[in-house]
Amino acid sequence: MPSPTPPHTVRGVPAGIHLEDGFSSKFAFAVNPTVSLWEIETKPPGVDGGDAIDITTHHNVALRTRAPRQLKSLTETTHKCAYDPQVITQLLSIVNKPGGITQYFPDGSSEDYFGYVRLVEFDPLVEGTFPTATVTVTPTNRDPVTRQEALPVVTAVLGT
Repeated sequence: MPSPTPPHTVRGVPAGIHLEDGFSSKFAFAVNPTVSLWEIETKPPGVDGGDAIDITTHHNVALRTRAPRQLKSLTETTHKCAYDPQVITQLLSIVNKPGGITQYFPDGSSEDYFGYVRLVEFDPLVEGTFPTATVTVTPTNRDPVTRQEALPVVTAVLGT
């Protein structure tokens, strides 16, 4: 019995309008929307389908076969920021505290999801350099009040 042949797919025209410049993007934490951080670089969450499931059996003759998982995860985000030293006190009250996170895109679109600040690392303080910190946010995909699974919500501006 011959092997099935995957279909050839012609690339279509993408829908929407792509971003042209990464400036400016910001984020906000519902647990403290005025935290003393100034965005320099933001990285929105990605989508991860997880590792493939190996479905190889002794009936395979040439290749291992795999199947996709059913569930997906939003990936961690990182944000490079300037900071006021008082942010250390603020961070002690928001790290590991779940709540709403909003990522703002340069075109005015936004993405809202549930998550928490997992880690803040300060870069070395060196003469002649701009002091920065990297904030790592973990999406939880779970409303901390209702304890229900919650998908991210993207609000697109007109024309996207």
